[in-house]
Amino acid sequence: MIPRYTRAPMKKIWSEENKYARWLEVEILALEAWEILGAVPKGTASEVRAKAKVDPKRIDEIEREVRHDVIAFVSQVAETVGEEGKYIHYGLTSYDVVDTALSSLLRDALKEIISGVDEMTGVLRDLALKYKDTPCIGRTHGVHAEPMTFGLVVALWYEEMRRNRERLQFAMADISVGKLSGAVGTYAHVDPFVERYVCKRLDLSPAPISNQIVQRDRHAACVSALAVVASTLEKIAYDLRGLARTEVREIEEPFRAGQKGSSAMPHKKNPVGLEQICGMARLMRGYAQAALENNLLWHERDISNSSVERIILPDATTLLDYMLHRMTGILRDMRVCSERMLQNLEITGGLVFSEEVLLALVESGISREDAYAKVQGHAMAAWEGPPSFYERVTGDEEIVRRVGKERLLECFSLTKALKSVDFIFNRLGLII
Repeated sequence: MIPRYTRAPMKKIWSEENKYARWLEVEILALEAWEILGAVPKGTASEVRAKAKVDPKRIDEIEREVRHDVIAFVSQVAETVGEEGKYIHYGLTSYDVVDTALSSLLRDALKEIISGVDEMTGVLRDLALKYKDTPCIGRTHGVHAEPMTFGLVVALWYEEMRRNRERLQFAMADISVGKLSGAVGTYAHVDPFVERYVCKRLDLSPAPISNQIVQRDRHAACVSALAVVASTLEKIAYDLRGLARTEVREIEEPFRAGQKGSSAMPHKKNPVGLEQICGMARLMRGYAQAALENNLLWHERDISNSSVERIILPDATTLLDYMLHRMTGILRDMRVCSERMLQNLEITGGLVFSEEVLLALVESGISREDAYAKVQGHAMAAWEGPPSFYERVTGDEEIVRRVGKERLLECFSLTKALKSVDFIFNRLGLII
């Protein structure tokens, strides 16, 4: 199943033609190995490579009769080859071909996804540097907490995407294994050399041990890694949706010329792309759940995993590929409202500097409990209306006397609050 939103590179990877081409390559490479071992006549593999033609319609026709896709494939290809066709699939079981080919397809898909991660990470890096010193309010529990910068917000996402790249690289290495070990993994009818030869030519590693299949913990780990990346995209989208609300309006999703936000309300500019990202992440978690359940098969195998994988493996990889490029486009073109960020930071009249006032009082010799009570009293009153927290604190003679006017004014300094931004960026390797 190839979803309609599939981009061209991923569509090619998961096309029926490419799947059959990869199956055929496994079969031909196995013949090359058998030739080296002297089990089939010299020249068999080259004859098959030259003559073999894949006809999906004929495969479907045969499969309707035999009810087995690999048998149908082998039979159809053998029809086009002639005498040498009798050696195709020599000593192999179906999943020697299917799973080895599938591993190579998943590896190709993960390479494409990692490329998308790299592109998005580059955009995040540029955004983080551009807004490194742009003040905004940090929020905990959705409530104003303390000042930070929008560059720090983005830098956090940047670092998480770097970790995601490592996860994907590990998943790619983990899934890049093949097996040509026969019906229950005993090499009863296939020499281990055939497996080594085929895997080397496909840039795979032989599975250290297998039964009839490559074990599905590898596939479960792969799809789970995809779901983790999707959850990062969802987290970014969720935060940006919050910042795009009318009463916040610190960012705006790109709104193209001619775009319309509502059939009823001409004024609407909705964060539809970000909402789509959040929705698709839910789907990705479902794929991960299905992949985890696929790890449980009867004894040396059953095919309860097969029907699931025909959907979730192409769909999960193509979906994440789309999500990455969709999010990258949003990030690259979104509008960042720096002035609005500063306005929102200042809207509470200095409440976000309460911790610094608390610490200044502690430094003056007051117990932390007493200092907290003093500052909280002014803060809670300021929540209800004027005077502002700043006005209340700077007008409190006891606080001014204990802390000193200069030190007290310093408590409300954005520069002081953001003094370690460069340190964080340096630690991330974003600036030197």
